[in-house]
Amino acid sequence: MKNKVFFLLVAVLLIAGSWSAALAQTIKVEVMNPSGADRKDVPVVIDLHKVLKEKASQVISAEVTTPSFIGRAGGESVPSQLDDLDGDLIYDELAFVADIPAHSTATFQISFSSVSPQKSYPPRTAAFMKVWDRKYRYPYINSIEYQGRNEPLATYDAIYGHGAQWESELVGFRVYMDHRQSIDIYGKPTPQLVLDKTNFYSTREDIANGLGCDILFAGPSVGAGSFRGYLNGQPTYVDSVEARGQRVVASGPVRAIVEVWDKNWLYNGKTLQMRQRYTIYAGHRDVQVDIQLAGSAIDNERFCTGVQKLEMDNEGYIPQALPSLMGGVGCGSAGGGSSLVGSWGRNVPDKAAEDLVEGVGLGVCAPAAYLTTTKEDAYNYLTVLHPVNGHITYHLAICALMEQDGFRDAKSWFSWLQQWQAELNQPCTVYIP
Repeated sequence: MKNKVFFLLVAVLLIAGSWSAALAQTIKVEVMNPSGADRKDVPVVIDLHKVLKEKASQVISAEVTTPSFIGRAGGESVPSQLDDLDGDLIYDELAFVADIPAHSTATFQISFSSVSPQKSYPPRTAAFMKVWDRKYRYPYINSIEYQGRNEPLATYDAIYGHGAQWESELVGFRVYMDHRQSIDIYGKPTPQLVLDKTNFYSTREDIANGLGCDILFAGPSVGAGSFRGYLNGQPTYVDSVEARGQRVVASGPVRAIVEVWDKNWLYNGKTLQMRQRYTIYAGHRDVQVDIQLAGSAIDNERFCTGVQKLEMDNEGYIPQALPSLMGGVGCGSAGGGSSLVGSWGRNVPDKAAEDLVEGVGLGVCAPAAYLTTTKEDAYNYLTVLHPVNGHITYHLAICALMEQDGFRDAKSWFSWLQQWQAELNQPCTVYIP
């Protein structure tokens, strides 16, 4: 009997010790809007390793609660997500979006826990990959890598939808699983998540039912913000690699992230390593693009992105002076201005359905810290970029004429692009007291 009491006491002490070691930490986050305009769905990202340090590895859930404003008590749960960015099964970042009134600061409370399950929220973004299956099951996959010796069309056709897909309620995207790595775009009449239903293969019935469709034929162009090499004054594909792959990093509820990588890319006589990351947030029609490059004297190399000219009724927007002369802070960067290019027009995305003509607006904003020049060629309005410490970042944005409450002409689209650039130039700031 004494032994039983002793073992029971030890068990109680061990349980008490484990509870005392459990993580239960709360922090406050201040989000400041410096502009004179209300901001909606502002992305807020918290680096857990900076905030919690060694305790970050214990986090399995987090809850964000709203601040108090005049006429609102606050304390409501805000949809958020924890993301493992590097695949080591430890969460690296917490993300949520918030509406911040003009010239104001909102204070949010975030509670981290190592014992409570993460709350689920209705998805406002999504990302996925599927493989082509001759039995038409199309299983979901997290990532895939192909040997570079494969013929590009083989890798392109082996993925259902031809590459990883991601979306917000407003717009959808895919990145081709081949040497082009082109960004293709999807329009929606009304805000909703639809790609898991249509997979970019909308039928006429889907279109009639308001599910939207592919709205761009990229051809030899840079499409909508695709990343390219830049040699001899021309964009180049990502040819001659040892391996190339894609993976889904995060899929909702408030942001979706897709990665593309290329190993041992033979470029301009050098061997480079490249990783591209595409991030979209809830309520957004724009995508944040981050390119990480490694190789000898990489910052001396040139690359490009931009927007294509539409095949019908094209109108373009391209700066007449280098943004470094314009002042301001560029696209959320630390200074030096920004470059904005855009286009508007119509095209036939599916050449087998010539009667389906789609109106499209495209835009790319790049910080001047990475800018070499802007250039117009036969197919594109280009932004030529150089890495800074092996890194390049820019944003791309799209719209579809089919949007019921959207843009109707180039003037309205270019006006939105300028407002978008102004927001990127004066971002909301996040501070942890």
